[in-house]
Amino acid sequence: MSNGSLAGKAYDQLFTHVFARTDPEWIHHKAFAALRAARPLTQRVVGAGVAGVGTPVDTMGLRFPHVLGLAAGFDKNAVGIDALAGLGFGHVEIGTVTGEPQSGNPTPRLFRLTDDRAIVNRMGFNNEGAEVVSRRLAARASSGRASDVVLGVNIGKTKVVPEDEAIGDYEKSTSLLAPHADYLVVNVSSPNTPGLRDLQAVEKLEPLLRAVRAKADEATQPKGVRVPLLVKIAPDLSDDDILAVADLALAIGLDGIIATNTTISREGLASDPAKVSEIGAGGLSGRPLTRRSLEVMRMLRGRVGDDLTLIGVGGITTPQDARDRLAAGANLLQGYTAFVYEGPLWPRRIVSGLARG
Repeated sequence: MSNGSLAGKAYDQLFTHVFARTDPEWIHHKAFAALRAARPLTQRVVGAGVAGVGTPVDTMGLRFPHVLGLAAGFDKNAVGIDALAGLGFGHVEIGTVTGEPQSGNPTPRLFRLTDDRAIVNRMGFNNEGAEVVSRRLAARASSGRASDVVLGVNIGKTKVVPEDEAIGDYEKSTSLLAPHADYLVVNVSSPNTPGLRDLQAVEKLEPLLRAVRAKADEATQPKGVRVPLLVKIAPDLSDDDILAVADLALAIGLDGIIATNTTISREGLASDPAKVSEIGAGGLSGRPLTRRSLEVMRMLRGRVGDDLTLIGVGGITTPQDARDRLAAGANLLQGYTAFVYEGPLWPRRIVSGLARG
């Protein structure tokens, strides 16, 4: 048995007997702190297993070392970018970051559905705010110790900001964060901020994206660069609305679309319905998203042709899942829930599995 297999089995035992019996949000913070502390080791041992294995991807004017990245939500405050890169992620998307700091929704707000290899969250964009995160990213860049991982920055609306003031809120985040981002993502698809998903309607989305694009250009002019801009959409949009977003992205010169965010659907779950009901509201991520996220990716690629970068996320667990998403039209992939369930060697398994064909 390989060292990787032994380590994987050890993580499975740890997850089953410790993590799965512990408050998910508490264990997330503890495990993330341990990953950050172990960065020198993981970079040499784990990340080294990925280096040189994956095929580089050139898209949006950027070079990604391979297709797989970490989705937004894991590192909300940009505290562990390089530790996560050390595990072998080719890109790390931080956030969601809001214009103002906010504590998020009341706890408990993070739940596991282990029978479905899924997570339900209603975190509510808990983060330290754009000003704090901007300073942290600036300090990282000037430290001389930052990795060369591709950095995405995901921005969303502050909860207390009224919908008619949302554009100004996004503009504030953009001004502060775009200068530090390799690419920027407008998140209008989390189900945990009241009214946020309403911004996916094309008549509201167009002025928002145009404003963010203009503010990003203004903020990065001194660097002489153009930061790619993407929008992240929900799997719960109707097919017609998905195609409308695709048409809008082409019309206004967006660089890409991330498909998909979490779902509010609870259809087809293996978990005890009473447990699902007790958990209540929130966005569902993990294996149950696989089919719908794949469908959305096929629709988007069929609509936009080769003109946009598409990032596939949602229910990608195995190398075959990754292959299917790429075959459906994704340029890049992201994961989050599988990383939680499968452990720190998961990025290496996906990238190595893709390399083997």
